[in-house]
Amino acid sequence: MGLKKRSKVSAEFSMSSLTDIIFLLLIFFMLTSNFVKIDPFEMPESDSKTIAPTNLVVQIHKDGKMTVNSKPISSKALVSELRSALAGLKDKKKASVTIVAEKGVPFKKVSRVMEAAGLLRLKAILATQPKS
Repeated sequence: MGLKKRSKVSAEFSMSSLTDIIFLLLIFFMLTSNFVKIDPFEMPESDSKTIAPTNLVVQIHKDGKMTVNSKPISSKALVSELRSALAGLKDKKKASVTIVAEKGVPFKKVSRVMEAAGLLRLKAILATQPKS
């Protein structure tokens, strides 16, 4: 009684074609990407009517003075002051930082406040003035 042997199908997967595809995608994304350099600019005017909640307000003046909730601070103490102001809030998960910068303030100062808000996992909102 001759029994036939069953031919087993190989369950292997060829990785060589997958690495070729990944390499080509890597080259494609490297060639099509843009390197963005953000230059300082004046704060924009906006015709938006959206009113955002204001838990923490950071004001930046042209002469370099900063205030958090009307309390003068130095730029080095920004993170610690935001952290202590955040501790006094009831709903910390919905807290946001509203950045009110005087027209002509360099964008670097605004971006420092945004980075401080990011460190504390807060939403940062840039306040603009209405267009005239």
